[in-house]
Amino acid sequence: MFARVFAILLALFPASLAAQEAEPSMTLDRLAEIIQTLDPEAELAPTSFRMTIEDVPVIIITDPAADRMRAMVPIRSAEGMSAEDVLRVMQANFDTALDARYAVANGRLWSTFIHPLSPLERDQFISGIGQTVNLALTYGTLFTGGGLTFGGGDSNDLHRQLIEDLLKKGEDI
Repeated sequence: MFARVFAILLALFPASLAAQEAEPSMTLDRLAEIIQTLDPEAELAPTSFRMTIEDVPVIIITDPAADRMRAMVPIRSAEGMSAEDVLRVMQANFDTALDARYAVANGRLWSTFIHPLSPLERDQFISGIGQTVNLALTYGTLFTGGGLTFGGGDSNDLHRQLIEDLLKKGEDI
């Protein structure tokens, strides 16, 4: 079963996988280059970045000493979320959020993408940003990161276009 799934993934993304094998470790400079390609008006600080994708503000915070990166989009106040709202975001975290996640912190609902920094590959980062933005944009409707739907869950809709557009923009980095 695993071999069949892996073969299908290789058939879908062979060039992307081959390119990622040769990628150098992610650094803050490389991350900044990718971010500036996606949003030339991005704000850069030593270990954090602010960018806008599809009119959605994205905050990226890194901790090089801990080898971590976190991309976040504020969605709404967590106060007043009904039990149905909380259940729905948890369902999405299981089957349609994929690499991005809904999370609650500091009284807010966020969409987030969290990953170790150095092994982060360009396409993973770009896809993670797209999924994080998609989660924010589809909150209250489709609750999807825009990638594939993990089977066995409660969600079925797809929104992949934003991720495809961002990956195309970042091809030459």
